[in-house]
Amino acid sequence: MHKNRIFLFSGLALALSIAAFISPFASKDPDGLDRVSQDLKFEEKAIENPPTKQLPFANIFDEYSVKTVPDQKVSTAIAGITGTLVVFGLAWGVGKLAVRKSEPKQK
Repeated sequence: MHKNRIFLFSGLALALSIAAFISPFASKDPDGLDRVSQDLKFEEKAIENPPTKQLPFANIFDEYSVKTVPDQKVSTAIAGITGTLVVFGLAWGVGKLAVRKSEPKQK
């Protein structure tokens, strides 16, 4: 059990380090659907005010950054750390719900 926790938290520390120190240097080129929409010339058909902009966290985050932080690299690092922690928390919670507690074996 102790080795599992060391492995788990080492992985989390590595993921947070990548989010904090490497994500600010990611390419500024469009990615995913943005790139495809530009290549295939349908980006002008995008909804002006998409439903995702109505979600509560849309007031805090903008694309891959935090709106209130003026330094773009720091803003991207904070957003990366936040996203990593949210995904970790969700995975941890689902894991706790999915795995049943086993009864200790009696001798």
